Amino acid sequence: MCGICGILELDPGASVPPQIVERMADSVRHRGPDDAGYHFEPGLGLGHRRLSIIDLQAGHQPLSNEDGSIWIVFNGEIYNFLELRALLVAKGHVFRTTSDTEAIVHLYEEYGEECFSKLRGMFAIALWDGPRRKLVLARDRIGKKPLFYCYDGQRLIFGSELKAVLASGRVPEALDHTALVDYFALQYIPAPKTIYKAVRKLRPAHYLVVNGNGIREQAYWDLSFAAVEERNEQQWCDQVREALLDSTRVRLISDVPLGSFLSGGVDSSAVVACMSRLLDHPVTTCAVGFDEQGYSEVRFAREVAQHVGADHHEDTVLPEASEIVDRLAWHYDEPFADSSAIPTYYVSKAARQHVTVALSGDGGDETFAGYRRYAQDVEDNRRRSLLPAPFRRRVLRPLLEKAPRFGRAKSLLGRMAQDPLEAYLTRITLPAFVRDALFSSAFLSELRDYDPLDQLREHYHRADTADLLSRVQYLDIKTYLPDDICAKVDRASMAVSLEVRAPLLDHRLMELAARIPSRFKLRQGNGKYIFKRAIQDMVPSSVVTRRKQGFGVPIAEWFRGELREMAHAVLFEEDGILNRQSLRRIWDQHQQGSRDRSALLWAVFMFRQWQGRFGRGQNWRTFAPSQAVAQPSTVGEGV
Repeated sequence: MCGICGILELDPGASVPPQIVERMADSVRHRGPDDAGYHFEPGLGLGHRRLSIIDLQAGHQPLSNEDGSIWIVFNGEIYNFLELRALLVAKGHVFRTTSDTEAIVHLYEEYGEECFSKLRGMFAIALWDGPRRKLVLARDRIGKKPLFYCYDGQRLIFGSELKAVLASGRVPEALDHTALVDYFALQYIPAPKTIYKAVRKLRPAHYLVVNGNGIREQAYWDLSFAAVEERNEQQWCDQVREALLDSTRVRLISDVPLGSFLSGGVDSSAVVACMSRLLDHPVTTCAVGFDEQGYSEVRFAREVAQHVGADHHEDTVLPEASEIVDRLAWHYDEPFADSSAIPTYYVSKAARQHVTVALSGDGGDETFAGYRRYAQDVEDNRRRSLLPAPFRRRVLRPLLEKAPRFGRAKSLLGRMAQDPLEAYLTRITLPAFVRDALFSSAFLSELRDYDPLDQLREHYHRADTADLLSRVQYLDIKTYLPDDICAKVDRASMAVSLEVRAPLLDHRLMELAARIPSRFKLRQGNGKYIFKRAIQDMVPSSVVTRRKQGFGVPIAEWFRGELREMAHAVLFEEDGILNRQSLRRIWDQHQQGSRDRSALLWAVFMFRQWQGRFGRGQNWRTFAPSQAVAQPSTVGEGV
């Protein structure tokens, strides 16, 4: 795993100072502490930081073809590179290394821009085509690896993280206020936006071409739910199990120690069980727990580890909340409010003591319909179908208008009156009246016509299926999965120089799951039905029967305890964006215990942390805990 960066000047006579590209690469040193490399030619500078995983001796980047006309910097892993290598050798290509990086270079030589659809893996790629004087950026299908860029018509600046782009010193840092509204609606900023107007995220499953003619973005893949196949339950179980074993097998290639996260939940347990069947030695597994009751799954992880005979390591985390929020604000570069980033960071930190590569169970809920909100939404749709449309329009909607705004948004009555998409959006977004109350009147007047949910609606309507469950799965796979889940895991793991691979996000497995009828994914309110059936003989029975538990932290308690003083000191600052009076009301409700406002307070608090790190001219280029926070937190014995 690596960090990449670079600058392309469209004027070939313009120079790219090496010290700028080196500074950009240094800002993401944590992504690649093992090695650094650079390539410069007129109008171009490429930088690379390497975390060595495959071909430790010869995998140095930037890397070129034989005559130096094509250059690449690459972050990720290509799991089918040996197959591609054999294909390319048969076509006459000559390889100097055994790295997956070189396979991409020759694949581009052979197939041009069509090469990305042939890759199986996770990747962010920058390819320089010297003879055509064009730079091609590409991102994997699901968005597991990030790629940011700034294009102003004269130059393109790119990097694995926002801070690498900012480190060029050539990027305007004006805020994108629509992205800020998105953040408070969703708890993350969806692609292609970032918190800055001038910087964009390359969207998953897209590539970007920049040359003298300008800039062009092209999709190369999409997930289709249209080709549903009819098979019996046992046939689907067999296919899912086979696909899961295959997606796990290809992710076991490594020249460094490899293991797995293990929470004891269905997804990570399935991955560990597959690893134990495929490896000729015990799987190294890592789990973390918290002292707070209800926030630890280590006992379930221990049960799975014993079942498969894993080399199991578990740690009890004693988090220093004030230090970790400062650290996360630096690593995430833009406001990010998913509090499960905290345990994800800690389990990554614990795993890094034993392995350099860890497999995870990310993606199972989106791929096989595991979230409880999916079951709730299907039940809502069933009830709604029993009500005639005129009744919902003429009776329910007028009743809803008379209901208090407070109880209106997520009430059963409200959902029955809405169409299926709008009802689902109430489950995954902050209500508009609450969101609007957060902002100052001046800020709202600037954005009065902007609706952050329109981009979600676009994805929902783009899904090539009439099945309502598949539509919301597609929506989440295009938004929440890459911009929250994948971003969370990438930044938390790269913060400690750990590579994380996700077998359940293998595109072939996801394509298989998209062909499975919804009745096999969600049955009688139970999500991931066919997935659980497929793995039930591989894991303890308790894994497939126990209630789903989130990967959370006690932020509600923190705001009344450890974080109370620190949060109170920053939440109510005057910045022209947030409404201090509304914030005080929300704060008081939480402190008095009349309402749990922790999720909303956390979003505001992480925005304030980001402002302190990036928004006010602070020194953000190298992480160091600020004077106001504690020293690094203590992790239990063994770490």
